[in-house]
Amino acid sequence: MMPGLERDEAPSVIRHSEISDQRLWRLLRTQKIRFAGNRKLKIYGTLSCTSGRRMKRENRVFFRSESEAVAAGYRACKRCMKHPEALPSDLS
Repeated sequence: MMPGLERDEAPSVIRHSEISDQRLWRLLRTQKIRFAGNRKLKIYGTLSCTSGRRMKRENRVFFRSESEAVAAGYRACKRCMKHPEALPSDLS
């Protein structure tokens, strides 16, 4: 099993509590991590989301893409991931 992964999570999920800060920054700089999620709530969002900044390190996981987050069973954050096609037609 790769460091930073739980047995029941997809291989693309990287747990923040199990990687070094240096490795995290390297993955961010190279854009190999583009989304963050809360593994207890099963919600993912952008790295700059204010909700994501408040979560505990042990609950934070990272994804390379939105499709990886969805495949791992996470739903989009309603604060930072508002897609226009998801809005009712009278509000868009």
